[in-house]
Amino acid sequence: MPDAITKKIDGLFTKWNTPNTPGCVIGIVRNDSLIYAKGYGLANMEYGVPNTPETIYHMASVSKQFTAYAIVLLARQGKLKLDDDIHKHLPWFPDLKEKITIRNLLNHTSGIRDQWQLLAISGTRLDDVITQEHIVKVLSKQQALNFKPGEEYSYSNSGFTMLAEIVKSVTGKTLRQFTDSVIFKPLGMNSTHFHDDYTEVVKNRSYSYYPREGGGFNNSILSYSNAGATSLFTNVDDMAKWVMNFYKPTAGTAEDIRLLTQKGKFNNGKESDYALGIVNNTYKGWRQYSHNGADAGYRTSVVTFPDLKMGFIVFSNVGDFNPGGKGYEIADLFIKDTTAKATKPEAKPVDTNKAVLKDITAAKKFEGNYIADDGAQFGFKLKNQKLYWDRYGRSDVLLEAEKGTFMVASSPDVKFQFSTAKGDTVVKQWWPDGKRSLIKYAVSNQTDKQLQAYAGTYYCPELDCKYGIVLKGHDLILTNSKYEDSKLKLIGKNHAGTDYWWMGHLKMLRDNKNQIIGFEVNDGRIMHLRFNKIE
Repeated sequence: MPDAITKKIDGLFTKWNTPNTPGCVIGIVRNDSLIYAKGYGLANMEYGVPNTPETIYHMASVSKQFTAYAIVLLARQGKLKLDDDIHKHLPWFPDLKEKITIRNLLNHTSGIRDQWQLLAISGTRLDDVITQEHIVKVLSKQQALNFKPGEEYSYSNSGFTMLAEIVKSVTGKTLRQFTDSVIFKPLGMNSTHFHDDYTEVVKNRSYSYYPREGGGFNNSILSYSNAGATSLFTNVDDMAKWVMNFYKPTAGTAEDIRLLTQKGKFNNGKESDYALGIVNNTYKGWRQYSHNGADAGYRTSVVTFPDLKMGFIVFSNVGDFNPGGKGYEIADLFIKDTTAKATKPEAKPVDTNKAVLKDITAAKKFEGNYIADDGAQFGFKLKNQKLYWDRYGRSDVLLEAEKGTFMVASSPDVKFQFSTAKGDTVVKQWWPDGKRSLIKYAVSNQTDKQLQAYAGTYYCPELDCKYGIVLKGHDLILTNSKYEDSKLKLIGKNHAGTDYWWMGHLKMLRDNKNQIIGFEVNDGRIMHLRFNKIE
């Protein structure tokens, strides 16, 4: 490779090319060779061990494509079908009155709540020891799905733990044993395994770090004894062999790779870029198969361009690193943009006179703050006889399409429809990939006596855990025996925000006498997880 290119590559990693910081390892694959591989910074800070292409890294979610490929190979052997109901292989998973297929797990369209968030809510910290059995126990007590299978996409690590359990159910082997025999040995990936026992000693492994406020680094602890969604251990040398397998298959066949990279489909027939544990889309006009990963301080990215017979591998052991961004910076040194530079017709400026409303009285009713069940918050305001949509520091003028229905002037495929029901003002929002409903709320200024109605103990039967809400001074505080207290920020009377990443939004539940009887956690990869208020 020309010196000029290697200098440019090294220049991208100057910040980490030091003897006193963690860093990264990179690899560039072309045809059937690893044409460039290098380590920067330290694999272990305490002993000053440098990163090299042989350093073993924890892959985080880059692991998912290997779990998916194990399933693909079993499908070819006739041991299972991708459209099998998961209960056929996992009798322990509760019957939630919906058919969930193996394919739903692979495409993240199952509606099954995410394991890490469930565990965190239940009081298990992500740096605790987390075993496969522990996750299976939590999933076996689920009482509802986030949505009907196949209707939506929601990234679910739970699905990939369940796929590992399906491998075990069908073959009698652990995911580690099965992938070793059908993927890693055939490819000569001799330094690769699914790490399903956190106490196991692994030679040459990197440790993970997080930048500390004020300088320096902290250890970022990872004690996973679970595999499927995560936990593949490998290095750049081995991963290069996997990259080549996409365009020159040795483990499996071209047909298996085609199945692995087949885009997901929703019930309505629309396609999703997420295939089977891997993303299938394009970059600069070229087909690419890619995935990133993040656990503790590990950050990983592997991108393969099958038509160019090239791949770019970046693994880091420092938590503020952007491996995908760096991977594309390297790729840009090799890949020409083939997308036709279509001369876009100049976007016609929106005639904002059309946004001037004839019926201001009706529009005044729409003004105010709104919140959705999932915690999304918007505002609508009138200014100079025009209605504006405000969210997260951005404001867009709306055009009235018909009475009570508006579209965003700059993005006409985003629409809002206002209505009034039972005294509440509701707005439905549609955009190309989804829809949601929001309700108008008033800013909550409640007396201490009114706030006291929220106080109590709340119990979740699915996770067998409790949280308390207490009034301290004039503030409501969410408490749990495992975590520091978090101040509740009321949003209207029925929604609250917290500082916890695992349950940042709560929706209060009331009976027909308007008394609080519980709350739902509706946040991120979890919807409608119920906590009942107990005396």
